[in-house]
Amino acid sequence: MGEPVRIGIIGGGGWLGRAIVEAIIDAQIVAAEHLTLSYRSGQSGFLPNATWTRDNQELVDRSEVIIVSVRPQDWPAIDISAHGKLAMSVMAGIPVDQLASRLKTDRIVRTLPNAAAEVRNSYTPWIGSEGITLDDRNLVRRILAACGAADEVKSEADIDYLTGLTGSGPAFPALLAAAMMDDAIGRGMSPDMARRSVSAVLIGTGKLLEARGENPKDIVQTFLDYRGTTAAAIEAMRASGFEAAVGDGLAAALQKSVSMGQAS
Repeated sequence: MGEPVRIGIIGGGGWLGRAIVEAIIDAQIVAAEHLTLSYRSGQSGFLPNATWTRDNQELVDRSEVIIVSVRPQDWPAIDISAHGKLAMSVMAGIPVDQLASRLKTDRIVRTLPNAAAEVRNSYTPWIGSEGITLDDRNLVRRILAACGAADEVKSEADIDYLTGLTGSGPAFPALLAAAMMDDAIGRGMSPDMARRSVSAVLIGTGKLLEARGENPKDIVQTFLDYRGTTAAAIEAMRASGFEAAVGDGLAAALQKSVSMGQAS
């Protein structure tokens, strides 16, 4: 059995960084004592057995794999040399060539998990540089699988598009849920009942899509064919521009992802 891998996570106390930490520990990819986590303001009481530091270069020097989990706007302040080690980014918009140049390694993996990593249900597209090895790929797959489902994509353009489609993750269903709850509360339903009913609808829909494996369009069409209350609701939403609004939102996310990479 080989030596345990040592992983460092820049931004390990943040929302996504912490989710990744918990996932890879639960999957027994790494033990807490082999983790080095950096923080910017105020050390978290989370995971006391890990090594915590405010010095990102110290984190790099202690680690074999470096995961950069900071906001894209904080990326310009990262000044480290990864010395040719494997480095993974979970930042939106920052392309592989910029990561390689700034981190000083040709072993780069660009990934885009979403917030559902917290409950091990992220969908994560990823792409590697030419310098990554077969062992690197296998380790990346294990790390991302610990957070949910993952696919290696063909181009960074795919990741830029998926920034909106999957990187935004729970935000879009949550936006729909919030609108449904507001409507229910506005019609006199208690906030607790509104939350429970709407949550049950969204959770049940996800399980139904997973279990049946159908194209969602087919499920929508089934409801339309009944010509009942659901059909009336779907037609009203479509008439108000529901699908066009979704397309506009995804286009805006794609443009933001591309522009962040150009500005860095």
